Amino acid sequence: MVMLTLYYREGCHLCEAMLQALRGLQPRQAFDLQLIDIDRDPQLAQRYDEWVPVLCCGEQEICHYHLDSDALNDFLRGQ
Repeated sequence: MVMLTLYYREGCHLCEAMLQALRGLQPRQAFDLQLIDIDRDPQLAQRYDEWVPVLCCGEQEICHYHLDSDALNDFLRGQ
């Protein structure tokens, strides 16, 4: 199973929307989801500050700001 990482920030409405959309897709798609609050790590906060939410698999960014379902589906098909 593919492990995706969602870099997010507490209180971010875009982050909440992407998380909700991902949770809705999980029953139909084969992926696990790891959540990382960037504000708990200064390096991550510096890297992703204005880009959150950011959905990645390892170092590969799939999308940011809003869930790009097409990009996610293309990525998962390639796994």
